[in-house]
Amino acid sequence: MPRSVRPAGIAGVRLRPLALAAVLALAAACGADPSTPQKKEEPALTGGPAERAAQLVARLSDEDLAGQVLMPYAYGSSATEVSPGSAAGNQKLAGVDTPAEMVAEYHLGGLILVGFSADDPTSKNQTTTNVDSPQQVLDLTTGLQKAAAKLPAGAAPMLVGTDQEYGVVTRLRDGVTTLPSAMAFGAAGDPRLTEDAWRAAGSELAAVGINVDFAPVADVLGGDGSAVIGSRSYGSDPKKVAEQVSGAVRGLQDGGVAATLKHFPGHGHTTGDSHTDLPQLRQDRATLDAGDLPPFSAGIAAGAKLVMSGHLDVRAIDPGTPATFSRKVLTDVLRGQLGFKGVVVTDGMNMAPAEKWPPGEAAVRALNAGNDLLLMPPDLKAAYDGILGGLRDGSLPRERLVDAATRVLTLKFELGSKPAPAMSIVGSAAHAAAADRLAAAAVTQLRGNCQGISGPVTVTAAKGRDSTRATLVEALKAAGVEVVDSGGTEVHLIGYGDERADLSKTAAVTVAMDTPNLLAQSKSPSLLATYSSSRASMRALAGVLAGKTPPSGSAPIDVPGLPRTACAA
Repeated sequence: MPRSVRPAGIAGVRLRPLALAAVLALAAACGADPSTPQKKEEPALTGGPAERAAQLVARLSDEDLAGQVLMPYAYGSSATEVSPGSAAGNQKLAGVDTPAEMVAEYHLGGLILVGFSADDPTSKNQTTTNVDSPQQVLDLTTGLQKAAAKLPAGAAPMLVGTDQEYGVVTRLRDGVTTLPSAMAFGAAGDPRLTEDAWRAAGSELAAVGINVDFAPVADVLGGDGSAVIGSRSYGSDPKKVAEQVSGAVRGLQDGGVAATLKHFPGHGHTTGDSHTDLPQLRQDRATLDAGDLPPFSAGIAAGAKLVMSGHLDVRAIDPGTPATFSRKVLTDVLRGQLGFKGVVVTDGMNMAPAEKWPPGEAAVRALNAGNDLLLMPPDLKAAYDGILGGLRDGSLPRERLVDAATRVLTLKFELGSKPAPAMSIVGSAAHAAAADRLAAAAVTQLRGNCQGISGPVTVTAAKGRDSTRATLVEALKAAGVEVVDSGGTEVHLIGYGDERADLSKTAAVTVAMDTPNLLAQSKSPSLLATYSSSRASMRALAGVLAGKTPPSGSAPIDVPGLPRTACAA
């Protein structure tokens, strides 16, 4: 045997070739591979979610801890099989080909499923889509959980989140029950209907393997209204918004999905868009406390598992610093004043205010401010390495990372204790009925008689709304209304992003399927609002136009020159 090659040893003892062979044979007979270090058997985790989380965190390496506080997006609609384009996207984001490899490489605690539609105000940071159908999402989430189960933190299920707010921000649309927008809930004004509808929606998300929903929006809409929030808000009255948020939290979490209050401390009183700018909240502290924080306080009291920090310059608390990176906002106000004990998650770290710093530095700053989970870093490897570097150089105290990871793992154990519903409930008739009840209660008449219309109807729509127009036509026919191509009573549909030029001068009825503000500029003798273009909302509108259902909703925001409702009971 050449001098450069030495016989292998066991337990630090050199063995002659014959002795080594005997030991290898004995090891093989016992079913062990002596060349592989044997994993130490850890005692079973015991106690409740918090106790098990603390025990697990004590066993984890720094690399494991760093991964547990990251929730990136990924390219590809499968965990293990992706197209060349998706592989290229994952390589650029994280240096791996597939979502499953991303989970393994970075010891991830979570992953967000992304996507967008034409009317989506959040599309600026949604670079891909991996949400298609219920079965596809279930296959993807199952693959992600299999990859996560192999991690040292695999005793706790992975967090799989998405932005399923309903209305203009709805990731999974086909094959599921879709609810109206938040503003429609506000117009209906019945927290019991809200809770029932969100319970149905939450159970469907849980059935396809999504256990975190970045909803409900707890932002109170100001007088000049944030365009990026708009109909995503339940309205302008803090008390009424608080009631709706509480109902949404209870329903969603009864369905098996963790609810997230966003965007703390409130995005509704600014006209800026935090995807591209740093909007300023200029309210004084008393106004902020009275006008923006009540829905967050109510959602926390209802048991919300997460709160999302907003990329917002809160001038009354920490001027010049985005709330996501402000210890004064997140630790002093959210934790201290409001008493929140759950997981604080950032808004997208790939949004402009968060990209002020390199991804690694931004990750450390966000954790030090009080966030526990970092959403959508623009460079996953840089964020991961930045966290580990912060541990080494002391810029990130290890106890802060341990605290964050413990909160995340506690949530994961809490979610893992409830079995997922069967896929058979997805899109069920009972769930559709809950959405229909809510949508029917939301339809609002702001001008005109409240008895429906007579004679044949012609449906027109602003540009790009052919699909919604067809849905309404189908619903009208089902309600017994004659629909003609021309010459009938014109019902004109407008929606998100439409302007004065999109109004019809000949319409007898104009219907707002988003915020109703544009109705103030319409000359139609009859004005209605559904606040949403969902199928449930179009069925509800058809019932009102047919005179079968009264328009019982009340606008949850002021529309200049118009009443909240023209149909007082």
